[in-house]
Amino acid sequence: MWQGMGILDEVWKYKLILVETPDAQETSLALETYRTACCNGRGAVLLCVARGKVSEGIDFDHQYGRTVLSIGVPFQYTESRILKARLEFLRETYRIRENDFLSFDAMRHAAQCLGRVLRGKDDYGIMVLADRRYQKKRNQLPKWINQALLEADANLSTDMAVSNAKKFLRDMAQPFHAKDQEGISTWSPADLKKHQEKADFDRITELQEQVNGAGMARYLGSGSTQADRDVYEDEDMTSVMMELDGA
Repeated sequence: MWQGMGILDEVWKYKLILVETPDAQETSLALETYRTACCNGRGAVLLCVARGKVSEGIDFDHQYGRTVLSIGVPFQYTESRILKARLEFLRETYRIRENDFLSFDAMRHAAQCLGRVLRGKDDYGIMVLADRRYQKKRNQLPKWINQALLEADANLSTDMAVSNAKKFLRDMAQPFHAKDQEGISTWSPADLKKHQEKADFDRITELQEQVNGAGMARYLGSGSTQADRDVYEDEDMTSVMMELDGA
């Protein structure tokens, strides 16, 4: 259909078009070509199937994945005998309706596809849900997607979506100071200090419980093992306990 409408020919003017296939070797070659095209500035479009190896098992961090476009909702094949047995079990045992399970499962797999482009705290990308059914079931999408999906970005026309995407990429291309990200994607010195204090407190508490717990008699008894005596005579633990006693 896309070929007949000339869409693929238009995309080919700007990006390579690669397709995931059932053949593992062909898919590996397509992935290698895709990454090479992204690195040399040519760019590429990788067409994948939901619930497949690429869409749920391959990371596209940084320049390898700036946009993910989900066309349609990845519902399961409802004529599968295994799925029918599972739906019957859920209905009879947990009173879960078939439509509720199928919808939740589809949203979960859609989120897996969308998550391919965000693989770190300093990564960014555009996620396009090209189906109006997502709006009706957005409460079943993960929290991190719902928080980023503003009402102004929902139910957009194609032209408006393209305009918003261009603006977002221009904004992200601008330099920014690392200090501006404190408390957002990075820790501030105060956050780091608080985390370190909590880690130290947890360590001291754990050591105190080991010494003062039910196993204390074993450490002091003549029948203790060499491993038990090593723990009790540990210099680090002794120094920590002395600090606690002094406090």
